[in-house]
Amino acid sequence: MADVNELSLNINRKTDILNRETDTLSSNNTGPTIEEESTEDDQDRAQKEQEEKLRKETELGKYWKTVDDNPMDFTGWTYLLQYVEQESDPADCRRAYEAFFSHYPYCYGYWKKYSDMEKKHGNPEKAKEVFEKGLRGIPLSVELWLHYINFFITEFSSDNNSKDRIKKLYERALSAAGLEFRSDKLWDSYIAWENMNGNLKAVTGIYERLIRTPTQLYSHHWDNYKRHINSHHPKEILDIDTFLKLRSEILNKSSNYHIDDEDEVGLDEALQVGDSMELDAPPGMLATMGDEKEVKKVRVKYIESRETIFKQNEAEVSKRWTFEENIRRPYFHVKPLERGQLKNWREYLDEEISQGNHTRIVILFERCMIACALYEDFWMKYAKYLEQHSLDGVRSVYQRACDIHLPKKPYIHLAWAAFEERQDNYPLARKILMNIENNVPGLAMVCMRRISLERRSKNHEAAEDLFQSYLEKAVSNKTKTFFSIKYARYLQKVIGDTERARKVLNDALQMDNANEKVFLQLLDVEYQSQPIVEDRVMETFSRLLKSDVSLDFKVKVSQRRMEFLEDFGTCIQKISEAYDEHQKLVKEANAKKKRPDKEIIVEEPPDKKVKIDVCGPVSIPPAPVDHNMPPLPPVGPPPPDPHYGYAPWPSAAYGAPMPNAYPGYPYPAYPSGYNYYGY
Repeated sequence: MADVNELSLNINRKTDILNRETDTLSSNNTGPTIEEESTEDDQDRAQKEQEEKLRKETELGKYWKTVDDNPMDFTGWTYLLQYVEQESDPADCRRAYEAFFSHYPYCYGYWKKYSDMEKKHGNPEKAKEVFEKGLRGIPLSVELWLHYINFFITEFSSDNNSKDRIKKLYERALSAAGLEFRSDKLWDSYIAWENMNGNLKAVTGIYERLIRTPTQLYSHHWDNYKRHINSHHPKEILDIDTFLKLRSEILNKSSNYHIDDEDEVGLDEALQVGDSMELDAPPGMLATMGDEKEVKKVRVKYIESRETIFKQNEAEVSKRWTFEENIRRPYFHVKPLERGQLKNWREYLDEEISQGNHTRIVILFERCMIACALYEDFWMKYAKYLEQHSLDGVRSVYQRACDIHLPKKPYIHLAWAAFEERQDNYPLARKILMNIENNVPGLAMVCMRRISLERRSKNHEAAEDLFQSYLEKAVSNKTKTFFSIKYARYLQKVIGDTERARKVLNDALQMDNANEKVFLQLLDVEYQSQPIVEDRVMETFSRLLKSDVSLDFKVKVSQRRMEFLEDFGTCIQKISEAYDEHQKLVKEANAKKKRPDKEIIVEEPPDKKVKIDVCGPVSIPPAPVDHNMPPLPPVGPPPPDPHYGYAPWPSAAYGAPMPNAYPGYPYPAYPSGYNYYGY
């Protein structure tokens, strides 16, 4: 018993020791509790989410930077859209799609993707808004209309009056795109929907419009229409007035007996001449037989009445078939079109215009604009046509071209500004020119058009401000020379301020003392002043001859100085001195052009020498005459110089523009068929 008690005491003693050690370890342990571990996990998760968000923002920012730097980079836009679709963030998707469509609204496939994205995120109303916006941008897209209609049927068919709403949607689609030559799928879809609802008369009405519309599958539609007529009773597919009218015509024709009409003779025999057995037939039998005969004749009569319409439509299709067959890319793409495709579109438009159907002409232009949206001559052709019909339509065409598709094409902007100016809409014309100047700075043609607009609107203060602004912003001497000459002409010819014109040109000469064009303009200013001040003109001549211009130009100017003195000079001594100086310049120029005394003789090959010897003696040419002999002393008026005589001044009249006067600033050639204003 004692041993047991001792064993129990030892166990208790060891248990106490273990408990004390456990307490000691617990008191020394600094590890986190469960709550602390959960907090740390949340922090790690939040940090990872923040890092992932920053990574995505960085990648997205790079894609955005690409398209911001170059909005015309179509491939860059496609990469951006692919990225936002993968990340599936609705806000980023909306922002990217909206920005993309501000530049490329004719990409109907991306409108479908945009709508699908909204539908995927449970926003059917927003998806509907996307379709509506897309169809405002490209109303001729048959594919986009079909996608919209199918979406509407799927999402809203359970709503009240859904059939009426769907029918209105179909009618909107046909009104917008039904005249498109390749709109057959849209017509077929409408017919199938009405057939599904059992509206046979509505189907007939659709076919009635369709057989009058030139489309690619016109023959297919005609066959389907005849099948529709032959598959149903006329009173089920025709309105009551049409049915009764046809039936009346059939009955009237049947009452007039024609011996050669075998069918009608048989019908008469069945109804009137039959024997007693036939008269005892079951009730309604004869009437049924007559009804079938009558129905057949009504069908034939109706189809015959529509045969003429079909033939007329077939003729319209044949006029367009070759052009339609040559269209290889009816959709929009940034890749250039082949020359043959552009030629086909131009000829197709001309042919349609010659037909004179305004609605079809507009439809074809709109189709052409989808495929040729990046070619400004087609937009100009469209606007020119619409000027005869709708000024608002013209403005809409220019606005779409300049604000969306061709923001950096100068000619279309100049044409639009000219159109608005003709309508006395000067504020909008100014805005248009400012936009193209901001998009493509440094175009002399745009700068001068802005100045000319202010001049024509009698806003001379604004015109001078523009001149001075362009002179201050000039980045090269050629640019400054160009605007200095234009400004001087404006000041003298328009404002009548000759003194300021001189100052502008003298300032330009201080910058470039060897600029021939500025000297010529300065001479023109002095020539045009009233009255002519001889001393000023002679001072300009002297300054020019002492400048660093070419020797040939000095000779021409010297000749011009002699002409001036002969016409306006008051002192014969000045004329003589001018002649002497002119002769010195001529000699100097001739000496510079004189050939070397010993010309290099190219040795002929031996075979040619042999041929010459065989042919006989060689005639020796006479010694060359020296045409550079000094001229004889003048007697009376100076004689015409053989090289620098009194030839006409380089232009038809002094001061007129010289050929290639401003090689650094040529006005680009306008498209063939259009004048300075784009028409």
